[in-house]
Amino acid sequence: MSASTVSITANPASGSARRRAVEKKQPSDLADSNLATAAAAAAADPISTPNISFRSDGRDAIQVVKKPLPNTNAPTSSTRRASGSAAAAKKPSKPPKPRWLTVVSVFTKNLLLLLVLVGLIQMVRRLVMNSNNVNDSDGLAVISGDFEGKFAEMESFVKKTTKMMQVQIEVIDRKLDSGIRSVRDELSVKVAEKGEELELKLKEVSGRTENLEKLMSEFREKDWVSKDELDNLFEEYRKTKGDTEFDDKSLDEFRAYAREVVEKEIEKHAADGLGRVDYALASGGGHVVKHSEPFITKSGGGDVWSLLNRNAVSNDAQRILTPSFGEPGQCFPLKGDRGFVQIRLRTSIIPEAVTLEHVAKSVAYDRSSAPKNCRISGWLHDKKETDLAADSEKMFLLTEFIYDLDKSNAQTFNVLESAGSSAIDTIRFDFTSNHGMPHTCIYRLRVHGREPNSLVMQS
Repeated sequence: MSASTVSITANPASGSARRRAVEKKQPSDLADSNLATAAAAAAADPISTPNISFRSDGRDAIQVVKKPLPNTNAPTSSTRRASGSAAAAKKPSKPPKPRWLTVVSVFTKNLLLLLVLVGLIQMVRRLVMNSNNVNDSDGLAVISGDFEGKFAEMESFVKKTTKMMQVQIEVIDRKLDSGIRSVRDELSVKVAEKGEELELKLKEVSGRTENLEKLMSEFREKDWVSKDELDNLFEEYRKTKGDTEFDDKSLDEFRAYAREVVEKEIEKHAADGLGRVDYALASGGGHVVKHSEPFITKSGGGDVWSLLNRNAVSNDAQRILTPSFGEPGQCFPLKGDRGFVQIRLRTSIIPEAVTLEHVAKSVAYDRSSAPKNCRISGWLHDKKETDLAADSEKMFLLTEFIYDLDKSNAQTFNVLESAGSSAIDTIRFDFTSNHGMPHTCIYRLRVHGREPNSLVMQS
């Protein structure tokens, strides 16, 4: 028998009084309201709520409230409002928080709430465990039943709170997924657009590069004055003027000298286009002595006498020994892509080069009638012999070449070194192909060289 039972049996009056006191002090609604108020206050604001504890002395469950001491240094409400308004006026408006920071803040707050709830549950469990040591059977029954109901309520509250947190987290995850998808789609569209723009830019750059390469190739093909040629011109100027030093005045004089040289060269080339003597020129005494079958055009060109006598020389043959001044059609047409022309020079010369001219590309309608594979032969004609067959035995090769349509219209070819010491007065121009036409046109043929002296002629 416990001590409380013995005391009640010995003094029934006091026992009844104690029962009445217990009944007054332990109504179920009072205990429920006190516990509910404490739990709600702790859950709502675990920091600002005053410390609440429960103490059991074996008879009654007494609620003990620990009030914090007043802080004399704490600012009053008016001071707080004034300082808060001043700080709000001083602080600039904050930029909106990013979405991920909001998610982290919500998750942290929910986690702290869950930890507070778990702490409360642990505290309730400890109180229940401590209540097992209560000796008063009536007080134990009342407290244990009360705490079991409260524990069930707390457990249901925790479950509801956990479900709400899970729902919020799922909603936030869905929002994040949708936001990430939209950003990914926008980024892919922008990347595709930028890729197309980049391809167009690369094509433009490649086109400009090709144009630049063409310009550089054309620049390289042009005949510019080299440094050696400029040095030679400068040395000639110094020899002419006798100047050893070069100042501003000398530079002006050098420019005038260079201008004179250029003007002389222009005058020299304007005389016959090349600035070299032509010993096959018709006005100088050169003439055609024989040629292959001429080409008769539909307009009736050519003469009837050359058709009747194939050994005769056509009147149009002299065109190849006369300047055409670049006029299209001023040529001597021969039938087919093979033929020859035999020319007597104005005098005997030591051959140096020959020049074959065709119509210029800038004014021509069609240049495929130009000869392609060509051969030049020469010999010294014996005036006592009239047989052309005997002259052909003395013939020797001067040069062979290919006329290129991509180059200048007047192309000069040097004779072979082996033929550069023999005198000639007759040449034969043979062509074995042209550039595609059924007939071949010869605009002009020139022969360059120098006249030998009497000793060379006798030898």
